Amino acid sequence: MSKNPIIVFEGVEGSGKSLHINNVSNYLKKINRKFIRIREPGGTNNSEKIRKLILNNKSSFNRNTDLLLYMSARSENINLIKKNYKKKIILIDRFVDSTIAYQHYGLGVDIKIVNFINKFLLKDIKVTFTFLNLVNSKNMIERLKKRKKLNRYDKFSTVFYNKVQKGFLKISKKKNEKYLKVNSNLEIKFNKNKIINKVKELIK
Repeated sequence: MSKNPIIVFEGVEGSGKSLHINNVSNYLKKINRKFIRIREPGGTNNSEKIRKLILNNKSSFNRNTDLLLYMSARSENINLIKKNYKKKIILIDRFVDSTIAYQHYGLGVDIKIVNFINKFLLKDIKVTFTFLNLVNSKNMIERLKKRKKLNRYDKFSTVFYNKVQKGFLKISKKKNEKYLKVNSNLEIKFNKNKIINKVKELIK
């Protein structure tokens, strides 16, 4: 295993993944390890432009357009990922499995199309490990209510988010040894320690 892995944080809205990626970033800074951090959609200048388009509350794209926009944002990040692959630790807030969970399991886009484009973009790039943050509907709704501003993907129905989370769980079963499920309904401190300890294993 590379000492400079690609570590991905996945989960539905309000599951705490951004909080945990912040904690890991702070830990890596503390121990002086070189890393880059990307979010999807977003991460690079062009990808951030696409992010604004996708998440804008005034946007109303159909599911295929959404898929292609997400993939376009990923395409803009690939050179940055390739440049740092196995040279620096790469932290990614949402990646390939989010596209499968949201666009396929959530919105019903053909999985063959999703897999084909991902394979075309990633080539030999492989995710080392994924933290899947899970949250119940009650806590998700409460956390979304506390946000100052909601984007387009924060406003889907609870039924949709349940479908997406079940999709993530199906994906995790196929990649069991490369996934750690994090129960985000538990205390933050408990999960923080659990994630940091796993990161220590991955980068030693």
